[in-house]
Amino acid sequence: MTAAKQFGRFLRLGLAFALFSVSPIFAADDSCLACHGDPTAKSESGHSIAVDPAKHKASVHADLGCTTCHVGVKDFPHPKNMKMPACVTCHDQESAQVPQSIHSILGKDACAGCHGKTHEVQRADKIVPQQCATCHEDAVKGYQQGVHAIARKQGDKDAPICLSCHGSPHQIVASTDPKSPVFHTNIPATCGTCHAQKFVMERVGQSTQEFFSYAESVHGRAVTAGSTKAAVCTDCHGVHEIRRASDSQSSIFKFNVPATCAHCHENVKTEFMQSIHGQAIAKGNSQAPVCTDCHGIHSIKSHLDPNSSVAAKNLARTTCARCHEGVRLSQEFGVEGGRSSTYLASYHGLASELGSSVVANCASCHGVHNILPSSDPKSTINRANLVKTCGQCHPGVTEKFVVGKVHVDAPLSADIGSIAVRWIRRFYLGMIFAVIGGMILHNLIIWRRKALLRRDQYPRTVTRMTPSQRWQHLILLLSFMTLVVTGFALKYPDSWLAMIPGMGEKARGIVHRIAAVAMIGASLYHLVYLFVTRDGRRMVIDMLPKPKDATDALTTMRHHLGLGAPKPEFHRFTYAEKAEYWALVWGVIVMAITGTALWAKVAVGHLFPRWWLDVATAIHLYEAILASLAIVVWHFYQIFLDPDIYPMNWAWYDGKVSEHHYREEHGLDSETLLAAADAESEHDRVQDASGNGHGPVAEPVKTSVGEERPPVSHS
Repeated sequence: MTAAKQFGRFLRLGLAFALFSVSPIFAADDSCLACHGDPTAKSESGHSIAVDPAKHKASVHADLGCTTCHVGVKDFPHPKNMKMPACVTCHDQESAQVPQSIHSILGKDACAGCHGKTHEVQRADKIVPQQCATCHEDAVKGYQQGVHAIARKQGDKDAPICLSCHGSPHQIVASTDPKSPVFHTNIPATCGTCHAQKFVMERVGQSTQEFFSYAESVHGRAVTAGSTKAAVCTDCHGVHEIRRASDSQSSIFKFNVPATCAHCHENVKTEFMQSIHGQAIAKGNSQAPVCTDCHGIHSIKSHLDPNSSVAAKNLARTTCARCHEGVRLSQEFGVEGGRSSTYLASYHGLASELGSSVVANCASCHGVHNILPSSDPKSTINRANLVKTCGQCHPGVTEKFVVGKVHVDAPLSADIGSIAVRWIRRFYLGMIFAVIGGMILHNLIIWRRKALLRRDQYPRTVTRMTPSQRWQHLILLLSFMTLVVTGFALKYPDSWLAMIPGMGEKARGIVHRIAAVAMIGASLYHLVYLFVTRDGRRMVIDMLPKPKDATDALTTMRHHLGLGAPKPEFHRFTYAEKAEYWALVWGVIVMAITGTALWAKVAVGHLFPRWWLDVATAIHLYEAILASLAIVVWHFYQIFLDPDIYPMNWAWYDGKVSEHHYREEHGLDSETLLAAADAESEHDRVQDASGNGHGPVAEPVKTSVGEERPPVSHS
């Protein structure tokens, strides 16, 4: 060392001792840095002993003084064979863990190998993954190109880093160790620490469903059972270089999927790539299916699982139909459509729908992964191979058996059998319309005549419904039926209701609203009628429920079950008629309120949360179903199906019923019955007085239910 350098060092020491006398707190560090702060400082053996003050200040040890680690150093020059600082002095727990980890192979350099130079130690989140790259360059390079690193670069500090998957830095063990978070069977749980947490995934706009779908898949269940060969997340998505599916370099990019699956299913991949689908993929056709299009992505299940997309019953209706039922392939590539519906219309399809587990499905004839066009000599449906293919289910078949087509209803079929079937269908459809239509007309003529004769069997002198009541009933009947048809046509657009002419959405909506206004209008008129007219006020009083209605219902059941109870007698309205009337009142109110809310949805949305409309929709639907079934089961029985009034109660048509019928049904309504009897007697007396039609003839006297007896008029 030159005299100039020695002088400079002693000068710096002198300044340090001067500072020590003024500021004891920083004196020791400054004294050390007087020598070690020199970038050229080296030990006698030639190793650098320089300390960069700025880097040390930025390290995790910035708050520690030199003598915190270099204990006992007081003199200068320092004594030889000084005891070197040990990390274990402060980090005993971490130091005890390192020997058990994979990083124990680094020996005494284990700490510095990851944390950096002694005086420049950084926190793990600041040096990962850069520091990991000193040993794991390829892994870090792949990670930097993956979605997790990109997310961190975009500001997502919660995106995974090395330690997120591999575990605590001092406890990292080899991936072949069953205790490692990245051991094969542990990988789903490791990925699940983020991908199974709803609050984590929603924050980045993704769902947790992929994780739970995988857990229920054939792969997930095999891993849970302990399989070390079943595919886990990293087998498909990659280990460190995890890319989005839209990235052409991703292992799950559509055109790369067959190669990815081939890691486990090499033979299947080879077979698939020779098929019509594989050939299309090789040509860059993105509309051709790959493994995940048929088997699913995360929810892959065994073909024996009835919930699997490749289960026998689901092929025609769901999986194959996604491409081969519509017109997309027909328009783009000339591939015939309607394959699913024409299969389902055949015997095979019908038997499959009924639950047959042995009937032929798409794969039975076309193959599974080796699907080829019928023009290919190797295709299972090539004409030369049909005997063998059909013979799998029908042993002993011949060339004549396979001449027919499975898809017999295919519109493009031009073979003799298909042409014959179409003409036979047309002939029989015409025959069915003509023959059955003629039968209906024949029986309707006879039924009408017999119904009128039965109606006139007894003189119908009691007015059960006034003209005003019949008009109200007619408007209610027509509006209700219109609402049912137009309403259910919207709810069930694939039903026959939607096929009614003019049932397009615009027309349907207009007709539905007109019918709704008519029903509400008729209901409001009925309300006025009840309180303004004498008949209406009497009707309200007679319709009020009474305790006797409950006992009448019980007695009626006991009587008709043969339990010894006498047949009950009723007043003007039976318990059944009262129940139906008040149910109608309730139904109209509910349907009017919910229907108006749905009609004025924007205005309602300004006043209430959106879910109110969802509630209104649900109520509107189920109330409509309830009302429709109640009319068919309850009301139609009383009007059409009751043996005592068959073929119908004509009161809805002309308002009249016979005194005989009224006495049977409403024997306690003495006022109406006495008025009807007096009217009959008066009618008979006047006719007797007229004598063979000479003299004044009185008009028949009719008595309305609930009205006073009108005077008898004479001509």
